[in-house]
Formats: sequence, structure tokens, C-alpha cells
Amino acid sequence: ACLCVCVCVEQFLRSCWVCFATDEDDRTAEWVRPCHCRGSTKWVHQACLQRWVDEKQRGNSTARVACPQCNAEYLIVFPKLGPVVYVLDLADRLISKAGPFAAAGIMVGSIYWTAVTYGAVTVMQVVGHKEGLDVMERADPLFLLIGLPTIPVMLILGKMIRWEDYVLRLWRKYSNKLQILNSIFPGQDTFCWIGCPVPRIPAEASPLADHVSATRILCGALVFPTIATIVGKLMFSSVNSNLQRTILGGIAFVAIKGAFKVYFKQQQYLRQAHRKILNFPEQEEA
Repeated sequence: ACLCVCVCVEQFLRSCWVCFATDEDDRTAEWVRPCHCRGSTKWVHQACLQRWVDEKQRGNSTARVACPQCNAEYLIVFPKLGPVVYVLDLADRLISKAGPFAAAGIMVGSIYWTAVTYGAVTVMQVVGHKEGLDVMERADPLFLLIGLPTIPVMLILGKMIRWEDYVLRLWRKYSNKLQILNSIFPGQDTFCWIGCPVPRIPAEASPLADHVSATRILCGALVFPTIATIVGKLMFSSVNSNLQRTILGGIAFVAIKGAFKVYFKQQQYLRQAHRKILNFPEQEEA
């Protein structure tokens, strides 16, 4: 008798933890006990819980949903599907799972064929249009498929080798022992190129500290063959071979650019080392 009274009282005191409605508010509503909770969070309207589950799944009907209080996973069942709907549902799931892999494959393939095209254009630019076509026609197709994409990769890796920094470190380390360089590189403005005492060692930024440096490396590496060809035609026009002219132009460009870069970075280093912080100006009392 006591058990029946408790059940009746519990049945009478049912309250939905989503909308807080009771049996008195809607006697036709369907109730459900979806988890291990007791007390005020035991009962919930089927329709309210369905809406709450929809919000948690966010359009993914296969996502698992658990009770926020006891963490018990809700047991969700669906009506049986017909054979046609079952096949379509299975196909949709397979496509959803294979979609990211297919997109990644398409992206990798696009990058690969872009690298192949860039490598072929670079060969014709460096060697010469007709000579480059003849070389690629006589070459093994497998060698071309492997070798051409490595051209932009090697250019980018070569651009990432910051040889100017190593030259600058050696310069700073042995500058005091090479006094003859004082006459070649005199001081600029208020800072000396070498031989000046440095009051402090300033912090230097990492070469890949931001996305701007990375894009500069990428663009500089991919434009380098074109620049080498132009410099070769301007400075070594007497050389008949396109390949030799481009190689000499690339070496000259790298050397000249490296010298200016070493000089510029050293001047920035000295400016940072000799900087001072001024006293805050005191305001006159009214």
C-alpha cells in the first residue's frame, strides 16, 4: 500500500525539467524517464526532450547525446527504414565520411600538378624555351613526374637557408681582428659598422615569427628563377648559353642582395643596441 502511495505521489508530482510544466498543465503530453536522475530531473516531456536533443546534435542525427546531470547516454531509436531509404542512408554516410579524404586528395593533387607546371616553366625559362622543350621530351616521363615538382620545393628550402645570418655572426665575432675593414666600411651616421662598443645585445626576431616572413620566403623563392634570368641577361649578355647566363645571374643577384642585407641588418642591430629610453617629461604645476 505504501509503495502504491509513493508511486501515485511521484506520478502526481511529475514536472518537466525543460519547460517546468506538470501533469496539470498538459494531461495529453507524453512523459519519459531517459536517464538515472531522480527527483525533479527524473521526468521530461518527450517533445521537450526531442527539441533539446535536436539542439545538441546540431543537425547530426547520429551524434550521441547524454544527460547533463548524470551523464547517462540517451537511448535513441529510429523507425525501421525501407530497403531504398536504407541504401540511400548508407550511401549518404559513406559520402560524409569519405568527403574530407576526397577533399584532401584533390587539394594535394592540385598542389602537385601546380608544382609540376611550375617546374616545367622554370626549366624552359632557365635553359631556354626550345632547349627546355627538347630536354623534357627526351627525358623519362617518370623522371619528369618526380623531378619537376621538386624544383619549387628545393627553391623554397634554399630560400630558408639564411646564410646572411651566419656571415653576420662571423663578422661580429671577428670584426675587431680585421681592422683593415674600417677603411672599407666606414661608420654611417652616428653608428660604426665595426669596432664600436655595443652597450647591450638586442633581441632579434625569429625569421619565421610571423606569416609575413613566411610569405616573403615563399614569394622570393618562386620568383628567384625569373630574377636570375633577368639579371643574367643584363649583366652577362656576352655569355651565349642561357643556362650559364641564368646561373651567373642568380649567383650575382644572391651575392649583391646578401651584401646589402648584411649591411642593413647590422645597421638595425646597432640602432637597437644604442637606443635609449628618455625620462618622462614632468608637467609644470599650474
